[in-house]
Amino acid sequence: MAKVTKDTMIGELLQIDEGVAPILLNIGMHCLGCPSSQMETIEQAAMVHGIDAETLVDEINNFLESRG
Repeated sequence: MAKVTKDTMIGELLQIDEGVAPILLNIGMHCLGCPSSQMETIEQAAMVHGIDAETLVDEINNFLESRG
């Protein structure tokens, strides 16, 4: 099972599992296809959208773990 950190790039995250997209959309990250968002880390995306990075990483890792 893949685990991500706050330093994982959004582009890499979506390659790990595209099913993560709704989590990112729920925090207001609606430009997942934008080239600039692909090179943003989870921490940077969280900061821009006013979300705690560790909480977001935990949510993503819990999702990935549930997918096996």
